Amino acid sequence: MIVLGLLAAMPIGIVIGSLVPNTQKVSTWGMLPILVLAGISGIFFPLSQLWGWLQVVAQVFPMYWISLGMRSAFLPDDAAVLEVGESWRTLETVGVLGAWAVVGFLVTPVVLRRMARRTSGSQVEAARDAALQWVR
Repeated sequence: MIVLGLLAAMPIGIVIGSLVPNTQKVSTWGMLPILVLAGISGIFFPLSQLWGWLQVVAQVFPMYWISLGMRSAFLPDDAAVLEVGESWRTLETVGVLGAWAVVGFLVTPVVLRRMARRTSGSQVEAARDAALQWVR
């Protein structure tokens, strides 16, 4: 479940990182959506306690499915009654995370190529120098 979750979420992080203009803005524009998704994904409280439309929104993103898979691995079988559909939905979890991984690995190279085409050599050098300022 961990490997499948990483394969589904890693391309999303790469795309967010490539779309944000500089490293200072990654913490705001990269973490804000992640925190919102964590809040509605059933990590902190059962998803069944949310409104119906918010349950649907949460189930679109891989964070819900990763957390569902991890709960199914670590919690007893009796805890499944708190889940949507009162089951762990293992096949659906693998299917949704697999679909996110496939789509992510198809979309990520396209986004990275587009970003690389818009970046000149002087911009890369300036970004490298700015990044080195943080290291020194």
